[in-house]
Amino acid sequence: MHVCVLGAGIVGLATAWQLERQGHQVTVIDSATPGAGASGGNGAQLSYSYVQPLADPSIWKQLPKLLLSPTSPLKLRPQLDPLQWRWGMAFLAACNAQTSQRTTAQLLALAAESRAGFEAMRADITPDCDFSATGKLVLYASEASLAGARAQLELQRAMGSEQRLVTPDECVAIEPALAGYRARMAGAVYTPSECAADCLKVCAELMRALSARGVRFMLGTDVHGFARNGERVAAVRTSDGDVEAEAFVMALGTASHRLGRLLDAYLPVYPLKGYSITVDVDPAPGAAPRVNVTDSARKVVFARIGSRLRVAGMAELVGHDARIPATRIEALEAATRALFPQASRFEALHPWTGMRPATPTGLPIIGRLDSAPSNMLFNTGHGALGFTLAFGSAQRIARALAD
Repeated sequence: MHVCVLGAGIVGLATAWQLERQGHQVTVIDSATPGAGASGGNGAQLSYSYVQPLADPSIWKQLPKLLLSPTSPLKLRPQLDPLQWRWGMAFLAACNAQTSQRTTAQLLALAAESRAGFEAMRADITPDCDFSATGKLVLYASEASLAGARAQLELQRAMGSEQRLVTPDECVAIEPALAGYRARMAGAVYTPSECAADCLKVCAELMRALSARGVRFMLGTDVHGFARNGERVAAVRTSDGDVEAEAFVMALGTASHRLGRLLDAYLPVYPLKGYSITVDVDPAPGAAPRVNVTDSARKVVFARIGSRLRVAGMAELVGHDARIPATRIEALEAATRALFPQASRFEALHPWTGMRPATPTGLPIIGRLDSAPSNMLFNTGHGALGFTLAFGSAQRIARALAD
Protein backbone atom coordinates (compact mmCIF):
# COMPACT_ATOMS: atom_id res chain seq x y z
CA MET A 1 0.00 0.00 0.00
CA HIS A 2 0.97 3.65 -0.13
CA VAL A 3 2.18 4.80 3.30
CA CYS A 4 2.98 8.40 4.13
CA VAL A 5 5.57 8.87 6.89
CA LEU A 6 5.46 12.26 8.60
CA GLY A 7 8.96 13.04 9.85
CA ALA A 8 12.50 12.61 8.49
CA GLY A 9 14.36 12.20 11.76
CA ILE A 10 15.96 8.88 12.57
CA VAL A 11 12.63 7.41 13.75
CA GLY A 12 10.76 8.41 10.58
CA LEU A 13 13.58 7.31 8.27
CA ALA A 14 13.98 3.95 10.02
CA THR A 15 10.22 3.49 9.60
CA ALA A 16 10.43 4.36 5.90
CA TRP A 17 13.30 1.91 5.43
CA GLN A 18 11.39 -0.92 7.12
CA LEU A 19 8.20 -0.24 5.15
CA GLU A 20 10.02 -0.01 1.82
CA ARG A 21 11.70 -3.35 2.51
CA GLN A 22 8.24 -4.88 2.92
CA GLY A 23 7.14 -3.67 -0.49
CA HIS A 24 5.13 -0.60 0.39
CA GLN A 25 5.17 2.61 -1.63
CA VAL A 26 6.48 5.26 0.79
CA THR A 27 6.36 9.06 0.90
CA VAL A 28 8.33 10.96 3.58
CA ILE A 29 7.29 14.51 4.51
CA ASP A 30 9.25 16.94 6.69
CA SER A 31 9.68 20.67 7.00
CA ALA A 32 13.46 20.30 7.25
CA THR A 33 16.29 18.10 5.98
CA PRO A 34 16.78 14.56 7.32
CA GLY A 35 18.07 14.53 10.87
CA ALA A 36 17.77 18.30 11.29
CA GLY A 37 15.72 18.05 14.51
CA ALA A 38 16.54 16.04 17.61
CA SER A 39 18.52 13.44 15.64
CA GLY A 40 21.35 15.48 14.16
CA GLY A 41 23.62 16.30 17.09
CA ASN A 42 22.46 13.67 19.57
CA GLY A 43 24.71 11.74 21.94
CA ALA A 44 25.62 9.18 19.22
CA GLN A 45 25.52 6.27 21.68
CA LEU A 46 23.50 3.18 20.79
CA SER A 47 22.63 2.17 24.33
CA TYR A 48 20.91 -1.16 23.83
CA SER A 49 21.63 -2.63 27.28
CA TYR A 50 21.58 0.42 29.58
CA VAL A 51 18.16 2.05 29.29
CA GLN A 52 17.37 3.36 32.77
CA PRO A 53 14.38 5.74 32.37
CA LEU A 54 14.59 9.32 33.59
CA ALA A 55 11.43 8.70 35.64
CA ASP A 56 13.12 7.06 38.60
CA PRO A 57 12.50 7.19 42.38
CA SER A 58 15.76 9.12 42.87
CA ILE A 59 14.15 12.17 41.18
CA TRP A 60 12.25 13.03 44.37
CA LYS A 61 15.46 13.85 46.25
CA GLN A 62 16.66 15.97 43.33
CA LEU A 63 13.53 18.13 43.04
CA PRO A 64 14.85 21.19 44.94
CA LYS A 65 17.95 21.27 42.75
CA LEU A 66 15.89 20.76 39.58
CA LEU A 67 13.73 23.75 40.40
CA LEU A 68 16.31 26.10 41.86
CA SER A 69 19.88 25.37 40.72
CA PRO A 70 21.01 27.13 37.51
CA THR A 71 23.80 24.58 37.03
CA SER A 72 21.80 21.37 37.48
CA PRO A 73 22.08 19.00 34.47
CA LEU A 74 18.35 18.36 34.92
CA LYS A 75 16.34 21.54 34.83
CA LEU A 76 12.67 22.44 35.12
CA ARG A 77 11.44 25.91 34.26
CA PRO A 78 7.65 26.13 34.74
CA GLN A 79 5.78 27.61 31.77
CA LEU A 80 2.25 28.90 31.25
CA ASP A 81 1.65 25.69 29.35
CA PRO A 82 -1.04 23.18 30.41
CA LEU A 83 0.79 20.39 28.58
CA GLN A 84 3.95 20.96 30.62
CA TRP A 85 2.04 20.79 33.90
CA ARG A 86 0.06 17.73 32.82
CA TRP A 87 3.21 16.05 31.56
CA GLY A 88 5.14 16.99 34.72
CA MET A 89 2.50 15.54 37.04
CA ALA A 90 2.44 12.31 35.04
CA PHE A 91 6.25 12.21 35.13
CA LEU A 92 6.34 12.53 38.93
CA ALA A 93 3.67 9.84 39.22
CA ALA A 94 5.96 7.54 37.21
CA CYS A 95 8.92 8.16 39.54
CA ASN A 96 8.44 5.00 41.56
CA ALA A 97 10.28 1.68 41.65
CA GLN A 98 7.48 -0.43 40.17
CA THR A 99 6.93 1.80 37.14
CA SER A 100 10.67 2.26 36.60
CA GLN A 101 11.27 -1.50 36.60
CA ARG A 102 8.37 -2.16 34.26
CA THR A 103 9.57 0.57 31.89
CA THR A 104 13.13 -0.80 31.97
CA ALA A 105 11.91 -4.25 30.95
CA GLN A 106 9.89 -2.87 28.05
CA LEU A 107 12.72 -0.63 26.86
CA LEU A 108 15.23 -3.49 26.95
CA ALA A 109 12.91 -5.67 24.85
CA LEU A 110 12.45 -2.88 22.30
CA ALA A 111 16.20 -2.14 22.30
CA ALA A 112 16.99 -5.79 21.52
CA GLU A 113 14.68 -5.61 18.50
CA SER A 114 16.31 -2.35 17.50
CA ARG A 115 19.82 -3.77 17.64
CA ALA A 116 18.77 -6.48 15.18
CA GLY A 117 17.05 -3.91 12.98
CA PHE A 118 20.04 -1.59 12.95
CA GLU A 119 22.35 -4.46 12.00
CA ALA A 120 19.95 -5.45 9.22
CA MET A 121 20.02 -1.87 7.92
CA ARG A 122 23.83 -1.81 8.00
CA ALA A 123 23.96 -5.07 6.06
CA ASP A 124 21.42 -3.70 3.58
CA ILE A 125 22.81 -0.25 2.71
CA THR A 126 26.34 -0.29 4.27
CA PRO A 127 26.15 3.32 5.49
CA ASP A 128 29.22 5.48 6.01
CA CYS A 129 28.35 6.55 9.58
CA ASP A 130 31.47 6.16 11.79
CA PHE A 131 30.02 3.06 13.45
CA SER A 132 31.95 1.48 16.34
CA ALA A 133 31.24 -1.31 18.81
CA THR A 134 33.72 -0.59 21.61
CA GLY A 135 31.46 -0.90 24.68
CA LYS A 136 30.36 1.58 27.30
CA LEU A 137 31.42 2.72 30.77
CA VAL A 138 28.93 4.51 33.05
CA LEU A 139 31.03 6.29 35.70
CA TYR A 140 29.96 6.91 39.30
CA ALA A 141 31.63 9.39 41.60
CA SER A 142 30.56 8.03 45.00
CA GLU A 143 29.95 4.73 46.73
CA ALA A 144 26.32 5.73 47.30
CA SER A 145 25.68 6.33 43.61
CA LEU A 146 27.53 3.12 42.77
CA ALA A 147 25.22 1.22 45.10
CA GLY A 148 22.23 2.58 43.22
CA ALA A 149 23.84 1.55 39.95
CA ARG A 150 24.33 -1.97 41.31
CA ALA A 151 20.57 -2.30 41.83
CA GLN A 152 19.84 -1.15 38.26
CA LEU A 153 22.57 -3.46 36.93
CA GLU A 154 21.05 -6.47 38.69
CA LEU A 155 17.63 -5.57 37.30
CA GLN A 156 18.95 -5.24 33.75
CA ARG A 157 21.14 -8.33 34.04
CA ALA A 158 18.11 -10.38 35.10
CA MET A 159 16.48 -9.20 31.87
CA GLY A 160 19.37 -10.37 29.69
CA SER A 161 21.87 -7.50 29.66
CA GLU A 162 25.56 -8.43 29.91
CA GLN A 163 27.08 -5.93 32.33
CA ARG A 164 29.41 -5.84 35.30
CA LEU A 165 30.73 -3.45 37.92
CA VAL A 166 34.35 -2.46 37.46
CA THR A 167 36.85 -0.69 39.72
CA PRO A 168 38.61 2.57 38.82
CA ASP A 169 41.72 0.60 37.84
CA GLU A 170 39.63 -1.59 35.55
CA CYS A 171 38.06 1.54 34.04
CA VAL A 172 41.50 2.80 33.07
CA ALA A 173 42.45 -0.60 31.66
CA ILE A 174 39.31 -0.55 29.50
CA GLU A 175 39.69 3.12 28.51
CA PRO A 176 43.25 4.47 29.01
CA ALA A 177 42.13 8.05 28.31
CA LEU A 178 40.51 8.01 31.78
CA ALA A 179 43.88 7.64 33.54
CA GLY A 180 43.94 11.23 34.76
CA TYR A 181 40.41 10.92 36.15
CA ARG A 182 40.99 7.71 38.08
CA ALA A 183 41.02 9.28 41.57
CA ARG A 184 37.59 10.83 41.06
CA MET A 185 35.81 7.60 40.20
CA ALA A 186 34.27 5.19 42.69
CA GLY A 187 33.67 2.67 39.91
CA ALA A 188 31.58 2.09 36.82
CA VAL A 189 29.16 -0.19 35.06
CA TYR A 190 30.76 -1.73 31.98
CA THR A 191 28.69 -3.02 29.06
CA PRO A 192 31.02 -4.50 26.41
CA SER A 193 28.36 -4.77 23.68
CA GLU A 194 27.35 -1.10 23.35
CA CYS A 195 27.89 0.82 20.10
CA ALA A 196 28.05 4.33 18.65
CA ALA A 197 27.50 6.01 15.28
CA ASP A 198 26.90 9.44 13.76
CA CYS A 199 23.10 9.67 13.64
CA LEU A 200 23.11 12.54 11.15
CA LYS A 201 25.20 10.47 8.75
CA VAL A 202 22.82 7.52 9.20
CA CYS A 203 19.91 9.80 8.30
CA ALA A 204 21.69 11.05 5.17
CA GLU A 205 22.61 7.53 4.11
CA LEU A 206 19.05 6.29 4.63
CA MET A 207 17.71 9.09 2.45
CA ARG A 208 20.28 8.30 -0.25
CA ALA A 209 19.41 4.60 -0.30
CA LEU A 210 15.64 5.10 -0.06
CA SER A 211 15.59 7.74 -2.79
CA ALA A 212 17.39 5.30 -5.08
CA ARG A 213 14.66 2.74 -4.34
CA GLY A 214 11.83 5.06 -5.27
CA VAL A 215 10.83 6.51 -1.91
CA ARG A 216 9.45 10.02 -2.44
CA PHE A 217 10.80 12.77 -0.18
CA MET A 218 8.89 16.02 0.29
CA LEU A 219 11.33 18.15 2.28
CA GLY A 220 10.77 21.77 3.19
CA THR A 221 7.09 20.86 3.43
CA ASP A 222 4.96 21.87 6.42
CA VAL A 223 2.14 19.67 7.70
CA HIS A 224 -0.99 21.76 8.39
CA GLY A 225 -3.63 19.14 9.13
CA PHE A 226 -5.60 16.21 7.76
CA ALA A 227 -8.52 15.49 5.46
CA ARG A 228 -10.74 12.77 6.90
CA ASN A 229 -13.09 10.32 5.25
CA GLY A 230 -15.28 8.93 8.00
CA GLU A 231 -13.08 7.13 10.52
CA ARG A 232 -9.99 7.25 8.33
CA VAL A 233 -7.45 9.83 7.22
CA ALA A 234 -7.79 10.42 3.50
CA ALA A 235 -4.90 12.85 3.07
CA VAL A 236 -2.41 14.99 4.93
CA ARG A 237 -2.73 18.70 4.20
CA THR A 238 0.65 20.30 3.53
CA SER A 239 2.16 23.54 2.28
CA ASP A 240 2.61 21.74 -1.06
CA GLY A 241 -0.95 20.47 -1.28
CA ASP A 242 -2.82 17.40 -0.08
CA VAL A 243 -1.00 14.06 -0.09
CA GLU A 244 -3.27 11.04 -0.24
CA ALA A 245 -2.25 7.63 1.07
CA GLU A 246 -3.77 4.44 2.43
CA ALA A 247 -1.94 4.68 5.77
CA PHE A 248 0.02 7.31 7.67
CA VAL A 249 2.75 7.21 10.31
CA MET A 250 3.29 10.23 12.55
CA ALA A 251 6.96 10.44 13.56
CA LEU A 252 7.24 14.19 14.03
CA GLY A 253 8.84 14.26 17.46
CA THR A 254 7.62 17.09 19.67
CA ALA A 255 5.24 18.34 16.94
CA SER A 256 3.29 15.09 17.27
CA HIS A 257 1.30 16.40 20.24
CA ARG A 258 -0.14 19.39 18.35
CA LEU A 259 -1.00 17.38 15.24
CA GLY A 260 -2.36 14.52 17.31
CA ARG A 261 -4.91 16.89 18.82
CA LEU A 262 -6.25 17.52 15.31
CA LEU A 263 -7.06 13.81 15.20
CA ASP A 264 -8.65 13.71 18.67
CA ALA A 265 -5.60 11.89 20.07
CA TYR A 266 -3.76 12.97 23.21
CA LEU A 267 -0.03 12.29 22.88
CA PRO A 268 1.83 13.02 26.14
CA VAL A 269 4.97 14.16 24.30
CA TYR A 270 6.94 17.15 25.59
CA PRO A 271 10.36 18.52 24.56
CA LEU A 272 13.26 17.37 26.72
CA LYS A 273 15.92 19.84 25.63
CA GLY A 274 19.50 18.64 25.32
CA TYR A 275 22.82 20.05 24.13
CA SER A 276 25.98 18.77 22.49
CA ILE A 277 29.39 19.79 21.25
CA THR A 278 31.53 17.97 18.69
CA VAL A 279 35.30 18.39 18.71
CA ASP A 280 38.15 17.06 16.63
CA VAL A 281 40.27 14.61 18.62
CA ASP A 282 43.98 14.40 19.19
CA PRO A 283 45.04 11.20 17.36
CA ALA A 284 47.72 10.36 19.94
CA PRO A 285 47.08 6.98 21.64
CA GLY A 286 45.25 7.38 24.95
CA ALA A 287 44.40 11.06 24.41
CA ALA A 288 40.74 10.71 23.42
CA PRO A 289 38.39 7.89 24.40
CA ARG A 290 37.40 5.13 22.03
CA VAL A 291 34.98 3.48 24.46
CA ASN A 292 31.61 5.18 25.04
CA VAL A 293 31.60 6.93 28.43
CA THR A 294 28.73 8.34 30.48
CA ASP A 295 29.42 10.58 33.47
CA SER A 296 26.37 9.86 35.63
CA ALA A 297 26.94 12.79 37.99
CA ARG A 298 27.12 15.40 35.23
CA LYS A 299 24.55 13.62 33.02
CA VAL A 300 27.00 13.89 30.12
CA VAL A 301 27.80 11.24 27.49
CA PHE A 302 30.93 10.90 25.35
CA ALA A 303 31.00 8.99 22.06
CA ARG A 304 33.82 8.62 19.55
CA ILE A 305 32.58 9.08 15.98
CA GLY A 306 35.50 8.70 13.62
CA SER A 307 38.03 11.46 14.24
CA ARG A 308 35.56 13.45 16.36
CA LEU A 309 34.26 13.27 19.91
CA ARG A 310 30.58 13.93 20.53
CA VAL A 311 29.80 15.25 24.01
CA ALA A 312 26.12 15.56 24.88
CA GLY A 313 23.99 16.05 27.94
CA MET A 314 21.50 17.94 30.06
CA ALA A 315 17.75 17.46 30.16
CA GLU A 316 15.63 20.59 30.41
CA LEU A 317 11.86 20.97 30.58
CA VAL A 318 11.78 24.57 29.38
CA GLY A 319 9.30 24.48 26.51
CA HIS A 320 10.22 24.99 22.87
CA ASP A 321 13.19 27.24 23.55
CA ALA A 322 15.83 26.64 20.87
CA ARG A 323 18.38 29.10 22.25
CA ILE A 324 21.82 27.76 23.23
CA PRO A 325 23.02 29.44 26.45
CA ALA A 326 26.78 29.84 26.57
CA THR A 327 26.79 28.38 30.10
CA ARG A 328 25.52 25.02 28.83
CA ILE A 329 28.20 24.75 26.16
CA GLU A 330 30.85 25.84 28.66
CA ALA A 331 29.66 23.08 31.00
CA LEU A 332 30.06 20.45 28.28
CA GLU A 333 33.55 21.71 27.44
CA ALA A 334 34.48 21.75 31.14
CA ALA A 335 33.23 18.18 31.56
CA THR A 336 35.32 17.07 28.59
CA ARG A 337 38.44 18.80 29.91
CA ALA A 338 37.87 17.23 33.34
CA LEU A 339 37.62 13.67 32.08
CA PHE A 340 39.77 13.85 28.93
CA PRO A 341 42.07 16.89 29.14
CA GLN A 342 44.23 15.71 26.22
CA ALA A 343 41.35 14.71 23.96
CA SER A 344 41.25 17.82 21.80
CA ARG A 345 42.54 21.33 21.26
CA PHE A 346 38.91 22.52 21.58
CA GLU A 347 39.39 24.97 18.72
CA ALA A 348 35.84 24.51 17.37
CA LEU A 349 33.02 23.20 19.57
CA HIS A 350 30.14 23.03 17.05
CA PRO A 351 27.40 23.67 19.65
CA TRP A 352 23.97 22.12 19.08
CA THR A 353 20.64 21.81 20.83
CA GLY A 354 17.73 19.46 20.17
CA MET A 355 14.23 18.92 21.51
CA ARG A 356 13.95 15.25 22.41
CA PRO A 357 10.29 14.11 22.27
CA ALA A 358 9.73 12.57 25.70
CA THR A 359 6.81 10.79 27.37
CA PRO A 360 6.42 10.87 31.18
CA THR A 361 7.42 7.22 31.63
CA GLY A 362 10.10 7.14 28.94
CA LEU A 363 8.20 4.60 26.82
CA PRO A 364 7.61 5.68 23.22
CA ILE A 365 4.14 5.67 21.66
CA ILE A 366 4.13 3.06 18.89
CA GLY A 367 1.15 1.94 16.82
CA ARG A 368 -2.53 2.84 16.76
CA LEU A 369 -4.50 4.78 19.36
CA ASP A 370 -8.15 3.99 20.01
CA SER A 371 -9.16 7.65 19.80
CA ALA A 372 -7.42 8.27 16.45
CA PRO A 373 -8.29 7.17 12.90
CA SER A 374 -7.46 3.51 12.33
CA ASN A 375 -5.09 4.16 9.43
CA MET A 376 -2.96 6.63 11.42
CA LEU A 377 -0.09 5.01 13.32
CA PHE A 378 2.14 6.84 15.78
CA ASN A 379 5.87 6.46 16.31
CA THR A 380 7.03 9.16 18.70
CA GLY A 381 8.08 9.91 22.27
CA HIS A 382 11.46 8.15 22.30
CA GLY A 383 13.12 10.81 24.47
CA ALA A 384 16.90 10.51 24.64
CA LEU A 385 16.78 6.98 23.21
CA GLY A 386 15.51 7.80 19.73
CA PHE A 387 18.63 6.58 17.94
CA THR A 388 18.79 3.46 20.09
CA LEU A 389 15.13 2.49 19.65
CA ALA A 390 14.39 3.72 16.12
CA PHE A 391 14.78 0.47 14.21
CA GLY A 392 12.92 -1.61 16.80
CA SER A 393 9.96 0.75 16.81
CA ALA A 394 10.04 0.74 12.98
CA GLN A 395 9.63 -3.04 13.03
CA ARG A 396 6.67 -2.71 15.39
CA ILE A 397 5.04 -0.15 13.10
CA ALA A 398 5.46 -2.51 10.16
CA ARG A 399 3.85 -5.35 12.13
CA ALA A 400 0.98 -3.12 13.24
CA LEU A 401 0.41 -2.05 9.66
CA ALA A 402 0.36 -5.67 8.52
CA ASP A 403 -2.20 -6.49 11.19
